Amino acid sequence: MSGRRTGGRNRQGSRTVHRRRMTRQRRRQQLIRRSMIVLCIAFLCIIGLIFLCKKLFFSQTGKNMVQETGQIDWKGAPELDVELLDVNEYSRPGATLKQVNGIVIHYTANPGSSAMANRDYFEGLKDAHTTKASSHFIVGLEGEVVQCIPTTEIAYASNDRNGDTISIECCHPDDTGAFNTVTYQSMVQLTAWLCNRFGLTSQDVIRHYDVTGKICPKYFVEHEDAWEQFKADVQQQIGVLVS
Repeated sequence: MSGRRTGGRNRQGSRTVHRRRMTRQRRRQQLIRRSMIVLCIAFLCIIGLIFLCKKLFFSQTGKNMVQETGQIDWKGAPELDVELLDVNEYSRPGATLKQVNGIVIHYTANPGSSAMANRDYFEGLKDAHTTKASSHFIVGLEGEVVQCIPTTEIAYASNDRNGDTISIECCHPDDTGAFNTVTYQSMVQLTAWLCNRFGLTSQDVIRHYDVTGKICPKYFVEHEDAWEQFKADVQQQIGVLVS
């Protein structure tokens, strides 16, 4: 009798061990399946994020870069640091500039500031909401040229002439508003290249002052001879480009 009872207990114990083993195996399989599902979801999320980032980049930057670089005569063009603003209602509305009838020269009215500092100010307006302002190009104190807005879009720079002009904002070292030599040279080069590109002459180059009466650019408003010399230098450079 005792032997049979012992055998029954052994068989029952074996079944219990087997059930436990099977339970552990099922749990491991469930864990593996869940881990695979989590990994697949994470992989799909990463792929989706990469796709979204690429789409946003090319829709807001790449597209405009194609517009800027396609079918353009780059002869005589200055080196451009293209740092396009994000599309927003305060500095880059994204509205189409259908025709270019003039080039407008401005000054930053912020002595000693760099081209990138002014560009970043325009970019920050999308969050600050303090005013609407921007420029297509900014010429810096070291002659660098930063592009903020494609020439296929309008900038908030020249009031009633926003719709048919390209704006150039220019940095200056002090309160006189006078431009240093390298800034001036880049201003001439950039303005002449834009004139040649859009079939304009130096007579189509104006000051912000000529649109609204604002003292901008200050030095060229207060020194008419300097302004006339600037236009003469631009026209001379245009002649070099077309020769």
